[in-house]
Amino acid sequence: MSESTDKSEQISLTRMRRDLHRIPELDFKLPRTIAYIRNELEAIRDHTNAAYGHESCSIIEPSQSAICIFFNKNSPNTTAVRSDMDALPVTERTNSEFVSQHRGCMHACGHDGHMAMVLGLAHHLAESFDELPRNVLLVFQPAEETTGGARLICESGIFEQYGVDKIFGFHLWPDLPKGVIASRPGGLLAAASESTFRFNGRSAHIAKAQDGADALEAGARFLLKAYDYMEEKRREEPCLLKCGVMRSGDVRNVISSHTVIEGSLRTFSHRMSVQAKKDLARIAQDCAEATGCTADVHFADGYPPVVNDGALFARAAETLPELQCLPDPLLIGEDFAFYQQHIPGVFFLLGTGTGIPLHADTFDFDETILSAGLDAYKRLVRMV
Repeated sequence: MSESTDKSEQISLTRMRRDLHRIPELDFKLPRTIAYIRNELEAIRDHTNAAYGHESCSIIEPSQSAICIFFNKNSPNTTAVRSDMDALPVTERTNSEFVSQHRGCMHACGHDGHMAMVLGLAHHLAESFDELPRNVLLVFQPAEETTGGARLICESGIFEQYGVDKIFGFHLWPDLPKGVIASRPGGLLAAASESTFRFNGRSAHIAKAQDGADALEAGARFLLKAYDYMEEKRREEPCLLKCGVMRSGDVRNVISSHTVIEGSLRTFSHRMSVQAKKDLARIAQDCAEATGCTADVHFADGYPPVVNDGALFARAAETLPELQCLPDPLLIGEDFAFYQQHIPGVFFLLGTGTGIPLHADTFDFDETILSAGLDAYKRLVRMV
């Protein structure tokens, strides 16, 4: 437990995390989650306004399934803090006393912890409102795991309306020791582009394979050549293509007329993204032609890279002397990147120390780590 987070705050953090863990919901369809958060925020708003005036605190809904609370110090400048709310289509297997009540849905990526920390911050701001040097906007967003709810919030104009000039966020991270906070200036997390490669061939009985065009062979050739290509490119800068789905054919003794390979391309620079997409499409076409097939290649726009503002990172590092600097960027994607395209931002990782991977059906953590994140938020929102 952080020295500046007392026992009652830790109890509250644990309660909120477990309450939210029981009611995971997906994408933009978050009625119970939003109702829970709204209930907490309305009590905080009413308390703040009763103590400091009726315009001191307000609740805002800037876009679909998003909810925010604004602490108004009548400053021209505002610090924003973001939490994601959505869960994953995972059936939980933790056997905890607060196991998910929604079968097939689970907070397996720590968003329940993220919400608890930002709700804890909201409670703290209500109690220490007169100490704040500037306005604070707390953002609870949907669809981080799917289509990027952050983009809609940026497009709503809320940051311009409330004078937001910096934004912070956290993500729980199993590979860091328990309670450790880490980040790095510049590139932290990768741009993520969902990638689909379709090969179209011609069916024939395997006894007359020469009459067919083998889409399975085309796909197999492509996958190996694409992986070799990306291994070469990663010598230039961090990048990755991995594919988790390969579907082909219908019958074992018939040449496959169709192959679909689905994966994700991760890059950090615009140059590498453009080059890799161009070359992977060429490799697919070459493999298709070599087997008498055709190829269709599609890259989704995906999330941009999470790039921490250098100057803001330096100031945050002074504010958080315990902050550890990661030597290398990580190849996961996060829609916090959309915020950083609008305003300077820094994204942090908070260690769970468990090693249980994100998105695993056994994902869990000790809630005492949340106090470290809350304590960091308390100091970050006081940066002028």
